[in-house]
Amino acid sequence: MTLPAPLHVINEGLAFLLEVAALAVLGVWGWRSAETMTMRLLLAVAAPAAAAVLWGLFAAPKARVRVPLAGVLTVKVLVFGAAAAALYAIGHHGAATVFAVVTAANTVLATLDRHAAMHRKA
Repeated sequence: MTLPAPLHVINEGLAFLLEVAALAVLGVWGWRSAETMTMRLLLAVAAPAAAAVLWGLFAAPKARVRVPLAGVLTVKVLVFGAAAAALYAIGHHGAATVFAVVTAANTVLATLDRHAAMHRKA
């Protein structure tokens, strides 16, 4: 299934926004999850940093390490799942559900679109 060009651009833009939102949510979760200022700062920086490093290494379009599609999808599930869990943990249950559903739909559409594009070029 190949998305029409305008929908492809919209879905890719949404993917970027979801990635940035995941990092922001992980930072907020880190800040709210600890009691001491030192731990707040540590978690608020470390949680999104760990997600960004993982993403950059394995899931980004220009990832440092090329892994099979299953590996890329695993990283996406880990990062987006952690962000949805973080939203839930800080009390935004509805937002967590919406985030999980939207990221899943976006990832499925992007994966199908890229798969179709690869087979057209082959």
